[in-house]
Amino acid sequence: MRVTIGRTIACVTLALAAATPAAAGQDDRDRSERAGAAYAYAARLDAEQASERAARDREQAREREQAAREREQAARERERGAQERADGQYERAMRYVDRAEWTRALEQFRALANVEFPRADAAFYWQAYSLDKLNRQAEALTTVAEMLKNYPMSRWQNEARALELSMRQRAGQPVSPDQQNDDDLKLLAIQGLQQMDPAQGVPLLEKILQGTQSPRLKERALFVLAQSNSSRAQQVLADVAKGNSNPDLQRKAIQYLGVHGSVANRQLLADIYGSSSDVDIKRQILRSFGIAGDRQRVLTAATTEKTPELRAEAVRALGMMGARDELWQLYQKESSVEVKQQMLQGMMMSGDVAHLTEVANSEANMDLRRRAIQQLGMAGGGRSGDTLVNIYNRQSDAGVKRAVIDGLFVSGNASALVTLARKESDRELKRRMVEKLALMDSREAQEYMLELLK
Repeated sequence: MRVTIGRTIACVTLALAAATPAAAGQDDRDRSERAGAAYAYAARLDAEQASERAARDREQAREREQAAREREQAARERERGAQERADGQYERAMRYVDRAEWTRALEQFRALANVEFPRADAAFYWQAYSLDKLNRQAEALTTVAEMLKNYPMSRWQNEARALELSMRQRAGQPVSPDQQNDDDLKLLAIQGLQQMDPAQGVPLLEKILQGTQSPRLKERALFVLAQSNSSRAQQVLADVAKGNSNPDLQRKAIQYLGVHGSVANRQLLADIYGSSSDVDIKRQILRSFGIAGDRQRVLTAATTEKTPELRAEAVRALGMMGARDELWQLYQKESSVEVKQQMLQGMMMSGDVAHLTEVANSEANMDLRRRAIQQLGMAGGGRSGDTLVNIYNRQSDAGVKRAVIDGLFVSGNASALVTLARKESDRELKRRMVEKLALMDSREAQEYMLELLK
């Protein structure tokens, strides 16, 4: 049983009062008043003690909630980082394919085919393709069979079956593992097709896209088609963009439609976006809208899209397009913290220091406030530096102050950090500033380090 300090004091006081003989003229009323005063004092102590406990409990609850949010954010960032690393590994593997470095390509694709990678079916296909180029057809056929079994709905099925057919047709015949010279000649021939009559050139390019040639040849053929004004060439490009090929070529076709952002191309992209359920394809379309400068369609996606990661992609595109007013309007209506974080990044990309400052000063969500401060640091410039210093001086939250220190460090503003460090009385905050200054190549930082040593 918890015994409070106030009750203990009251009991002791009453015991002493009872044990003390009554002095001359002292009566029961005096003892009653002393007892009442003791109880009142004890009650105040109990109330203060309860208030302190409640304050500690609230602080601990806030710290637990903050730790939980940070763990969730860290988990999301780890997941996003893992996805970005896997995408980067896939792109590196494709570059090995382009350079006909089949052994290295095989190593990369094998690693991707054995993890939870969204394009694992593509990794299986290119693994088999690399094995074929290395003259290891038996392993290649096994890999194709595994891919067809594990990914029955994959859009790489046609490519895989064509590769299997090609290998079986060549069974028993020597196959050179290095087709680089042939590819070079074919690339030159494709470039020559740009000058040919479309009636002759386009069917040849279609044949390349439908065959088992290297991805570099197919991408080049697609590029040549994208340059042509021929109605047939545009139809082939549109078919690939709609998904009548493998997903890698589809993404390339969507990209080319954005680069050549005519009204017809943008309408085609909008139609594909509306009919597709593939988040990755829709993300590429949003990027193509951004390349084409189609602000209205990007804004529509940012406003109406149900999938948070696609809304976030649209927000990034708006940032790249400098759509400051649109981003601010969306921020005020958005409910997802993660999408709001992307909006803050978009504000930084568009140079919207004013609205970032407003979020940093008044946002109720402390995570978003700290993120706005980080983006101010990344925005750099004298104006954002002055803003960060003002925020530091006005705010009492230690997390906000740490975010300001990090923001000034990212922006390389040693002068502001030195000024704040000289005034700061909190040991931990000052230590953080000194740690950042020690990493900065700045005369002011060095002079302050020497000042501390004196």
